[in-house]
Amino acid sequence: MSGGEIAALIAAVAFAILVVFIVRLLLQVSKTVTKVNQTVDEANTTIRVVTKDVDVLSSEVEGLLVKTNALLNDVNGKVATIDPLFTAVADLSESVSDLNRSGKQAISKLGAVTKTTAQATVAGKVGQTAMKFFKQRNQ
Repeated sequence: MSGGEIAALIAAVAFAILVVFIVRLLLQVSKTVTKVNQTVDEANTTIRVVTKDVDVLSSEVEGLLVKTNALLNDVNGKVATIDPLFTAVADLSESVSDLNRSGKQAISKLGAVTKTTAQATVAGKVGQTAMKFFKQRNQ
């Protein structure tokens, strides 16, 4: 065997080994591409399901917002109806406060009159006692 034949044999073996590694690499790439395709299909299915669920949820939320707006309008109408009641209660409480203040003033004036009356009564009793005493003394 000559040197050229050995070199050709080494090149052929190297080429065969290279082909084997390339074939193994291509098989692994093929498996990876298959798994990626499966993953992409699952992701697309999931996205379709989520989109459908979001559409359903969106329509339900829209209905809920419509009902909430109607309820808020109803509550606002009822609050407007009872506003005069709160105004009347405020006026009544102010009148009660005024009445209470007037009552306190009347009681304080009555206390002063009572004190004066009590003093006059004491003075009258002293006068009656003095008169009785003088009458008894004169008799």
